[in-house]
Amino acid sequence: MGRAFEYRRASKEKRWDKMSKLFPKLGKAITMAAKEGGGDPDMNGKLRTAIQNAKAQNMPKDNIDNAIKRATQKDMANFSEINYEGKGPHGVLIFVECATDNPTRTVANVKSYFNKSGGQVVPNGQLEFMFNRKSVFEIVKSDAIDPEELELELIDAGCEEIEVTDEHVIVYGDFTSFGTLAKALEDLNVEVQKSSLQRIPTSPVEFSEEELVSIEKLLDKIEDDDDIQQVFTNIA
Repeated sequence: MGRAFEYRRASKEKRWDKMSKLFPKLGKAITMAAKEGGGDPDMNGKLRTAIQNAKAQNMPKDNIDNAIKRATQKDMANFSEINYEGKGPHGVLIFVECATDNPTRTVANVKSYFNKSGGQVVPNGQLEFMFNRKSVFEIVKSDAIDPEELELELIDAGCEEIEVTDEHVIVYGDFTSFGTLAKALEDLNVEVQKSSLQRIPTSPVEFSEEELVSIEKLLDKIEDDDDIQQVFTNIA
């Protein structure tokens, strides 16, 4: 699970290296969270997570504050969260999470990306069983963090697995345990660098370097779209 996650994280960071694209996506997540649960991060766990993730990407404080303020503006667009599923080049499975104020525009764009790459959008739910939805918490690796002790502390909160990489300690749990895990980590004074709900492939597939080139071209097009928030694949 860990290596697959690290691959997706590295790929996403490579594709999102342009701040002109990354910051609007992070800002949209903050605005939606603030509109849904209020602008006080102490009282709104979803907003607190969105701010935390924005800070992890070095988003300026002014941008974060402005994103929260936008949630209270009368002319603020009503965003809805929509998912699309598709098959791309070489049979790669792709799950797309969107936040859009115009679903008609978004679905037309997503279908266009898939069709031009020789793939297709499939009916929602067709790929759902191919991914496990997980809560994922990234913690910077340090001498102060003992992964085994941390796992014991978090089991009752829903921790299923802890993965240790060169730079991070990564906590995994079922998506329904996101809130309890976040609270448990907070109570333990463990600083989480980044947290999210990820879709982990149940049967990861190995692709050749040549195949990955064409797959990455499609992923680049999808993630360049302002309406796209997250993209998951079954790449091993």
